[in-house]
Amino acid sequence: MKKESGARANQLRRTRKDLLQAAARLTRQGRNPSLEEVAEEAMVSRATAYRHFPDVNALIVEASLDLDTPQPEQLFLDGPPEDPVARMERVDSALEAMIRDNEVALRLMMKHALDRSVRRTDDSTIPMRQNRRTPLIEAALEPARRQFRPVALKTLTRALAMVVGTESMLALKDVLQLDDTEARRVRRWAIRALVDAARKPATAT
Repeated sequence: MKKESGARANQLRRTRKDLLQAAARLTRQGRNPSLEEVAEEAMVSRATAYRHFPDVNALIVEASLDLDTPQPEQLFLDGPPEDPVARMERVDSALEAMIRDNEVALRLMMKHALDRSVRRTDDSTIPMRQNRRTPLIEAALEPARRQFRPVALKTLTRALAMVVGTESMLALKDVLQLDDTEARRVRRWAIRALVDAARKPATAT
């Protein structure tokens, strides 16, 4: 049963990604597609599209963010080769730039997700958000994975996901009212502290 549940979750994530990519293709053609047209492009049913997105505006907003999020192979094309802190700082810089350029769209995406969460009556296994940051974090940590115990690496990946990204921006900017420089300093401190806490002890074999 657990294996089937995991397979279903993976399929739902792939379907959501297919819808975002289909929307991006159509908008790049200069079109203003309906949700039905995006569903057809993604080769899924209209009902499936509506299960993942409440309306076409929410889908188009998030598709634009999907296009602007850096890909791991691009981000680490020229190093740094192994230092997990330096590589995570590169992830942080890339996401900071993306957030700065797309702040309005990101806030709208958050609004759509929060609105849906309080009204949710559909399948609770359908993902509310696309997980764009974890692939970047995993790529940043991959060359140094032997520095961490497997359980610590998994926890570190999840903890770093709380430090970088939109939610971090909202906490640092809206709640703490920090400027960009101080917000960056706090994130970098947290990144280094988390990596150091997760490293294997020096005596471990």
